[in-house]
Amino acid sequence: MKITDLRTVPVALPLDKPIGNATARITMFSCIAVFLDTDEGLVGENLIFTIRPEQVKLLDAMVHVLRDAVIGRSPDDTAAVWAECWKRINFIGFSGVSIMGISAIDGAMWDLRGKAAGLSISRLLGRARDRVPAYASGGLWLSESTDELVEQAGGFAAAGFKAMKLRHVGRADVDLPRLKAVRQAIGHEVDLMVDANQVLDAKAAIRLGQQMAEYGIAWFEEPVPAHDLEQSAEVAAALDMPVASGENDYTLHGFKRLLDTKAADILMPDLQRVGGVSEFVRVGALAAAYNRPVSSHLFPEMSLQVMGSIPNATLLEHLEWYSPLYQEQMQMDGGDILVPDRPGWGFSLDLDQLQHFSLKR
Repeated sequence: MKITDLRTVPVALPLDKPIGNATARITMFSCIAVFLDTDEGLVGENLIFTIRPEQVKLLDAMVHVLRDAVIGRSPDDTAAVWAECWKRINFIGFSGVSIMGISAIDGAMWDLRGKAAGLSISRLLGRARDRVPAYASGGLWLSESTDELVEQAGGFAAAGFKAMKLRHVGRADVDLPRLKAVRQAIGHEVDLMVDANQVLDAKAAIRLGQQMAEYGIAWFEEPVPAHDLEQSAEVAAALDMPVASGENDYTLHGFKRLLDTKAADILMPDLQRVGGVSEFVRVGALAAAYNRPVSSHLFPEMSLQVMGSIPNATLLEHLEWYSPLYQEQMQMDGGDILVPDRPGWGFSLDLDQLQHFSLKR
């Protein structure tokens, strides 16, 4: 079997209600559906995205820049294609949009491999579990009032989630009352994480972390700018609660720097920034060597398969941003998301929905 074509479909998913964190107000998600066609009729699928609609053209162009690296290859040549793409981005750079282009192709190839073999990606990789604990991440935004936060948190707990994440603005006078209200709403049986979205410096993060400690915080996510590993390491050393980071890091090399500087206790690879399935797995192995757990960032329908193959995986980030684009839905049981045994990702893009939301109409 040979890959004969690469196709993309840019789409825009508007939100029913705008959401906001400490760095952005989000009204829609711009996604690119990626397809790899073969001479035997099988098609590999993947999805990448950006919050800013004007960036979708850049992402789409990057995927097509790497097109010739995959055309004519076998779906099983994931390692060879990844290495060839790495060579082709040499002058562009080994982070940012170039890695997202590699991720787009790599993920579609793994989906194709699974479909050709009749196996899910987690089976191809070697499954470690058939379910992954999940945390609710589709709410508790800064743009919501305290009453709305309490209502949402209660809803997440009632739905079976054993963990959820709250966004913080970085000001104790605002954050602590909101945090207290959510903790009281869900009790102490549900884990609660806090995401500062990189808005603090080390001194402020340590002070806020100490103030939050009484509420039993499971992790403090990106308390300082992600690129400032020294400050992140300072926060991690000063606080008893774990510091989580990694969603803005690219490839194995970025995560090695995180580990070597002790800038994070929990690693959070993002499928499109890390370099796709192939690199996510390598980061998982690296984290295991440092005795660090791995939690996924975004893309739950796809991250689920990779998390199901990593022994040191912890929580899957669960949100339903991309659910309208899929034919199947994630299944939760007792706070866990079940890893589907359908071939490839186990989730198939809905072509009618892609057409409905397409930017090329």
